[in-house]
Amino acid sequence: MRINKLFIGILYVILFFAIIIVTGYLTFTILSFSRTVEVPELRGLSLPEANSLASKRGLYLKVEGEEYDPSIPPGHISRQDVPPKNKVKENRGIKVFISKGPKALLTPDVTGLTLEDAETIILKNGMRLGKVISVHSDRIEAGKVIAQRPDPEEKPGDSISLIVSAGPYQQVLFCPDFTGKAEKEVVDIAERLGLKIELTGLGHKIISQKPMPNSLIRSGDTIYLFRGE
Repeated sequence: MRINKLFIGILYVILFFAIIIVTGYLTFTILSFSRTVEVPELRGLSLPEANSLASKRGLYLKVEGEEYDPSIPPGHISRQDVPPKNKVKENRGIKVFISKGPKALLTPDVTGLTLEDAETIILKNGMRLGKVISVHSDRIEAGKVIAQRPDPEEKPGDSISLIVSAGPYQQVLFCPDFTGKAEKEVVDIAERLGLKIELTGLGHKIISQKPMPNSLIRSGDTIYLFRGE
């Protein structure tokens, strides 16, 4: 009886190790024969396009950084670590670099442009938009670039910082009393104070206005005037 129990115990031990060996072998076999896929050509594609194509192959992208490339537009893939048509296992990450476009030899002149147009030119020259400072200007239209750093034609850096017009400074004023005045006098006063006027009604004199005289207004505000006899 004791021999039978010993034999059964040994049998269980052997069976246990056999299960471990078989399980390990099957795991190794499955991993060894997992599906391989062909790496697609990613160079020249935009990041969303490259990501979509890689996902369809069971791969994913790992963005490693940016670099200048005169032949690839900014924001598109310039380089990948695994060459196209190579075979790799599924669920592998493909390292890629993003193009910053060609490196400008001289800093582009964006003064006088809108902020949107200036940023487009900056990006096309392989640079990025740096700090943007808004200042009031009586001469430059709001939203236009007044100055830049580096200056135009200087050696370019990685970014361009801009000073952009916020338009004329809006002064707080007391609204003039236009009642009883002729249209020409009203226009002269409005232009001098930087106000806009909107005239309605017939007649030669102003009989009422909105806002009322002595109300607080700002330069650039519109004053509604009503003419009468």
